[in-house]
Amino acid sequence: MNIDFKRLDHVMLCIPVGAEHAARDFYAGVLGLEELTDLGYPLPKGAIWFQMGDIQLHIRAEENHVVSSDRHPAFEVQNLEAARALLKKNGITVKNDSPIPGRNRFSFRDPFGNRIELLEMID
Repeated sequence: MNIDFKRLDHVMLCIPVGAEHAARDFYAGVLGLEELTDLGYPLPKGAIWFQMGDIQLHIRAEENHVVSSDRHPAFEVQNLEAARALLKKNGITVKNDSPIPGRNRFSFRDPFGNRIELLEMID
C-alpha cells in the first residue's frame, strides 16, 4: 500500500520571536499575500497565515531562531521576471540558482534568513 498524496497544503517558515510585525510588512506588504485572519478558530501558537495560490504559508516565531541552511520551499509563479523586479525594487537580493531544464528560477532570503525559491516553467 502507498500513501495517496493529493496536494501540498501549506509551508511553514519560522521567524525570530518579536518579528511578527516585520513578517506582515514583508509577506503582505512586499509580496502582496493575503493574511488569513478570520478562520473561525484561533491560529496555533500565535502563527500568522497567508494565502499563496492554492496553498497556505504559515509563519511562526520560534525561540533560538537560526538560519544558515539551503532548505527551502519553491513556488511556481506566472511571471518570474516581474517577481524579480519587485524583489529588487524592495532591496532584496536575488540569486540565480543552478539551471534545471524546463524552468527558470532564482532564490532569495526573506528578512529572517529563510531561503525561498521562485520558478517559472518554460517550453
